[in-house]
Amino acid sequence: MIRQALLLAAALPLTALAADAPATIPILSFVKQEQFSEPRLAPDGKHLAVTVRATIGKREVPTMTFYTLPDLQVASVVRMPAFQVPLDYHWVSNTRIVVRKGHEEGSREIPMSYGEMLAMDYDGKKQEYLYGYERYQNSARTSGFTDDYGSADIADIPAKRNGRVFLTSNLWRGESSELLDVDTVRGSRRSAARVPYPNYRFFVQNDGQPRFATGPDDDGHLALLRRDASDTWQRVPREKTGTQLLPFAFSADDRQFMAWHSARGEPDALVLEDVATGTRRTVASDGEGSVGAAMFGAARYLPIAVFTSVGIPRVLYTDGDANPDVALHKLLAGKFPGNTLRFLDVTDDGSKLLLLARSDRDPGAYYLFDRKTGQADLLFAAMDGIEPEQMAERRPISFKARDGLQLHGYLTLPRQATGGKLPLVLIPHGGPHGVADTWYFDTDAQFLASRGYAVLQVNFRGSGGRGEAFRTAGYRQWHGKMMDDLVDGVRWAVGQGNIDGNRMCVFGASFGGYAALTLASREPNLFKCAIGYAGVYDLKLLQEEDKIKRSKPLKSIYTRYLGDDVQELDRISPAMHADTIKAPMLLIHGGKDRRAPKEHAFRMRDALEKAGNKPEWYYVDYEWHGFYDTENQVEVYRRLEAFLAKHIGM
Repeated sequence: MIRQALLLAAALPLTALAADAPATIPILSFVKQEQFSEPRLAPDGKHLAVTVRATIGKREVPTMTFYTLPDLQVASVVRMPAFQVPLDYHWVSNTRIVVRKGHEEGSREIPMSYGEMLAMDYDGKKQEYLYGYERYQNSARTSGFTDDYGSADIADIPAKRNGRVFLTSNLWRGESSELLDVDTVRGSRRSAARVPYPNYRFFVQNDGQPRFATGPDDDGHLALLRRDASDTWQRVPREKTGTQLLPFAFSADDRQFMAWHSARGEPDALVLEDVATGTRRTVASDGEGSVGAAMFGAARYLPIAVFTSVGIPRVLYTDGDANPDVALHKLLAGKFPGNTLRFLDVTDDGSKLLLLARSDRDPGAYYLFDRKTGQADLLFAAMDGIEPEQMAERRPISFKARDGLQLHGYLTLPRQATGGKLPLVLIPHGGPHGVADTWYFDTDAQFLASRGYAVLQVNFRGSGGRGEAFRTAGYRQWHGKMMDDLVDGVRWAVGQGNIDGNRMCVFGASFGGYAALTLASREPNLFKCAIGYAGVYDLKLLQEEDKIKRSKPLKSIYTRYLGDDVQELDRISPAMHADTIKAPMLLIHGGKDRRAPKEHAFRMRDALEKAGNKPEWYYVDYEWHGFYDTENQVEVYRRLEAFLAKHIGM
């Protein structure tokens, strides 16, 4: 479907139009910053908030632009002070919106969040600074509060949006988590709850009473706290939660709640539990993987559907067709063949819905549906330079690892193969624990497929989407069974007959960068080249990071992931074994990377040079964990394209 990256006032039919694929899709189409993003529909359906990148001087500045509905005329444009940008926002009434603020460290650097929250009317007036260090720095400007040396997140927005918001506060010098009930108009607030543990998240009933809180215990395991009738927080015993019980939604009368649940480490199911009796029943589950991505209708209390996580996502409804939102979703989903359709926002009266349609080929298109007219207006495309008809199919795959474990992943093949067997690029995902590749549009895979490469992505053990047992199966297996799974996936792909086993490279970012260089060391005859992007290469450095030293839960988590034996960490660190890497290398890194500090890249580069295998090198001192600046992203793909062409190209 050809999508126009413009806000449109005219209604568009939900039909697909044909388009001829160009010979080569420009790199810029894959990396250009989106002009329109983050649409939010007002509760009464009279306004739409959108982040619009406006050219101001030589910079493209994210602004909050508000449109009237249904005519889609600009009602106001709100530009935040210099180098401040909206990161996220939500309507808390028909006219008022809460914004999570970010700061641009420079015009070419990724915006950073310091946990600041503010509120404003859609015309930009009546701005109120709700939370952040400005209160700590200058209490006279902010209603007299002086204790905000910390960060906040939105915990809950009442279903009946009345201008209030619940914020979770975590002080940078504190050892507790606090729930704040905030009046966004006056800026006043009260403490609704506090637990003596940092980094906890609260779950609030529809009557405004906090009921649950979740966060890490001292060992880094997820703990569930429940508030009883005496306002005391008690930890829910493991035998009652199973491996996981994570509440997230309450019925309108607060007598029931829905939660993600796993009894013995199996994939998470959706359950409905009675608050008083603890009686629990399964509402939705999938044998292959966890269910997630809950979708709400107009009621905004309990979700009407969830989506599966393995293979092509399927929608599982929590109610029957008697629910008008369920019936409508089924009807509309049929208008978007090959896509998954999601309700993002619904007006309080249910008359207007904000929709997102996306697929493996389509990064997403946003529509506004009017229930009265039965018409959908195309608002904008997520990536306006991408034509879905020119993208490649992402095929779900499944195979058995060498020890018999069933694994899943995706194989993306070029649309217009030149004949003969295809060169292959293996892309291990980052994380690694709890992260997973999905069927949806993947920029790296589509870019490489557009250049003629088959792309393999394997959700190796340790990945998310298949439950706690599968995730923990990857603990202390970074160099072992996780790498075995990737190699087994490559051999499975070669065995399908259309992959050239003599022309294969591995490319990964973050943990994927570690995997790329580890595989180049472990399997010197399998891969012709390797690319590490923002990777971790000397695992001892992880233990030396200040944030891990200061946090007992983080230290416990990394010990479970890797152990704490220094000799073992050296044994599985690619920077310690550069002499075993024979394939050509490309290293890409940012100087401000905090997740994989630059020392990883420098140690890896120096070790390779000492071993006589000087890598190609692209380093930008002001970039972070994955490059943000468009020109630098283009350069990453340009170098990636040239490097692969040199070593496994036609």
